[in-house]
Amino acid sequence: MKASLLRTDGQRKTFFLWANTLALITIFYNLIEGVASVLFGYEDNTVALFGFGIDSFVEVISGIGIWHMIRRMKQNSNEDTDTFERTALRITGSAFYLLTAGLVITASVTLYKGDRPATTMWGIIISSISIFSMWLLIHFKLKIGRQYNSHALIADANCTRTCMYLSIVLLASSIGYELTGAGQIDSLGAVVISWLSYKEGREAFEKSRGNLACSCQGSCNKSQ
Repeated sequence: MKASLLRTDGQRKTFFLWANTLALITIFYNLIEGVASVLFGYEDNTVALFGFGIDSFVEVISGIGIWHMIRRMKQNSNEDTDTFERTALRITGSAFYLLTAGLVITASVTLYKGDRPATTMWGIIISSISIFSMWLLIHFKLKIGRQYNSHALIADANCTRTCMYLSIVLLASSIGYELTGAGQIDSLGAVVISWLSYKEGREAFEKSRGNLACSCQGSCNKSQ
């Protein structure tokens, strides 16, 4: 049963209530996470946490596109992207590419100068909260998406899984620095985050062209 073939008004109401709520939670969570990460990343001079925060802001743009799509689906039950969503995807892709370049340059300069963070404790705290939060969002997005056979919501769950991977990278690099005091670990964490951001940017552009269905994990299949 596809989302466009929901058989009763009750099923439609339940599906769109869940989908809309999950989309809004994703947007506002990433917004709060982005503010906290950028502020603490800048204050503590940790490139990985700062880059993680910028990534969260980009995810807000993507989340707005998903939220718009859900509202449109409620009106016409069509999961294909429209002009607004394609524009949001292109903006998201461009932002991810800029973030990738910025992180690589900043991490390279930091490595060359031998700079070290004051602490990465906030990176540990924020990434730990993020991993748990992303896991919950993935669980409910997959549950509702599979229950109502919504490919859009399942794809969004896979994108959220990529956010969880970013959190795991931040947690690993933050713990690594606290244990060793080696500033290179924070910079290398930023490089890994930049690589994941590049993949997200590439997939956003592929989706905006409408000729690929991407899972946000590097798995793309030609649309039929």
